[in-house]
Amino acid sequence: MFTEPTILRGKIGWIEVICGGMFSGKTEELIRRARRAQIAGQRVVIVKPAIDKRYDEEMVVSHNRVALPGVVASTADQIVLMTGNAEVVCIDEAQFFDNRLVDVANSLANDGKRVIVAGLDMDYLGKPFEPMPHLLAVAEYVTKLHAICAESGHIANFSQRVTESKDRILVGEKDAYEPRSRHCFRPPSDTRRGRPIKPFNNEQNTEENESTEKKEKSN
Repeated sequence: MFTEPTILRGKIGWIEVICGGMFSGKTEELIRRARRAQIAGQRVVIVKPAIDKRYDEEMVVSHNRVALPGVVASTADQIVLMTGNAEVVCIDEAQFFDNRLVDVANSLANDGKRVIVAGLDMDYLGKPFEPMPHLLAVAEYVTKLHAICAESGHIANFSQRVTESKDRILVGEKDAYEPRSRHCFRPPSDTRRGRPIKPFNNEQNTEENESTEKKEKSN
């Protein structure tokens, strides 16, 4: 669990990077940190790339439907214009922005802002996914998250593409990817090995848990 650093004096900024493969909880962790800052009364702006319209046009949404309002940017340079009054700048799906994002993040941090960036550190071939490697190098704080391999159940570090597309940038979720561990990762693409991912529904999950508890008690 990431704990925010304590700054005693001065307007000091820094960069935090949250990285990992698909379904590792990157956006959820970004939202968690954003909410903590909002509760503290800080001015927070969350930015998402225009290309990402999977769940909503503007809302920043995790795979399990945790969401916060955001603003949409087509280029990294637009982020500076959108976050002038912010104390905390959160940038989701950083791999979909151009390499100017590194300079933008540094500029915001040098201006005294807390910059939180989340994104894939590797593409579907298992190669470093720019601009994330450069952001990892300049960040003060780095958090690497992992999913669970859909095939083996081990820690998953890779994003396995399960469709035939060879485009490096393919905006998708469970229809196009599943998490894989190192020994189960088969680039460039593979057939689906895990069970289909059910849509996340809090009410349905609660009912299933209550039903399971009743069965356990009756036994």
